[in-house]
Amino acid sequence: MDEQTPPQPEPGTAMPPPATGPLAAPPPPARTRGGCVGRFFAALLVILITTFLALLAGAVGLLYLGFTPATPQQLADAAAQVATLQAANASLQTQVAAADSRSSADHETLGEVKAQLEAIAGLRDQLAQERAASAAQSATLVADVSGVVTAIEAEPGQVVTAGTPVVRIAQDGPRDVVFSVPEDKVAAIRPGSEVDVRVWAASQTLVGKVREIAASADPVTRTFPVKVSLDGKDAPALGATVYVAPRALAHAGVQVIKLPTSALRQEGQGTAVWVLDKTSMTVRSQPVQIATADGNQAVVAAGLQPGMQVVAAGVHVLQPGQKVTVYQEKVPAAPASPAQAATKNVAPAMQPAAAATPAK
Repeated sequence: MDEQTPPQPEPGTAMPPPATGPLAAPPPPARTRGGCVGRFFAALLVILITTFLALLAGAVGLLYLGFTPATPQQLADAAAQVATLQAANASLQTQVAAADSRSSADHETLGEVKAQLEAIAGLRDQLAQERAASAAQSATLVADVSGVVTAIEAEPGQVVTAGTPVVRIAQDGPRDVVFSVPEDKVAAIRPGSEVDVRVWAASQTLVGKVREIAASADPVTRTFPVKVSLDGKDAPALGATVYVAPRALAHAGVQVIKLPTSALRQEGQGTAVWVLDKTSMTVRSQPVQIATADGNQAVVAAGLQPGMQVVAAGVHVLQPGQKVTVYQEKVPAAPASPAQAATKNVAPAMQPAAAATPAK
């Protein structure tokens, strides 16, 4: 009987404790590296089989539901459609953003238009109110100054346009005396110089001051208008006739010739009168120079000599060389008035002007 040698333990393997006693239990079998690997691969195989069975079951379910696996061409077409849909989606998103922007801008524009319409409506209402107020004010004419009505230039019920004068008013306050001065005397009058003013309707004499001297002569009388201011509290009524005596023109003892203003006529650029030739009883034109006006009479500065007889009426119907007759009153002559006596005293050699009528 061969003698067997017991197996030697590998290096690094712990030795089992020696058996004690006559009947010792056999030692447990030693674990080897090959058994662990086998169990790993067995578990992996089980997992693979389970996964395959699950996939197979899922495929069978999909086939049962009618799902057909897609081919590579179908997958490529689907990918192209997905790309097209994505591009269309991006374009739609861009259009939606642009529409939102336009909608915001249109909303702002609409708000501005509404604000403008509201402003226009407010202006229309304001204009209507102003027109109503203007119509109410137009029913009553109110003067902007205090004064005296000197003329009414419209009749009740008359239709007038805007700006048409209806009433003329002379402003109350300081008065102006207006008279004319001939060219050879105007240089002696200065603004601020004193003027004696006597009211014809009263014996009151006032003192005024020259306020304004016209820069040009009147085209008809060739005289210069002068304005003299009077104090309002002592001034005469509007339109009153006064006698003025500028102190700058006061000359004592100077004789003057006076004619009725009806004897004057315009001839060219100057003033003329008709002088009667007693020998032939005809008239001739005689230019004269007017110094000033004294009420209804004109003071002649040059052109006439004492003793000349001047036509006082009908001067605009006569012609040079025309025969005339002297008008004789049938009633007795009235006694000379103080004014006529003063005229005779001023110009004793001057015959009173007579009205001449054309000879038949």
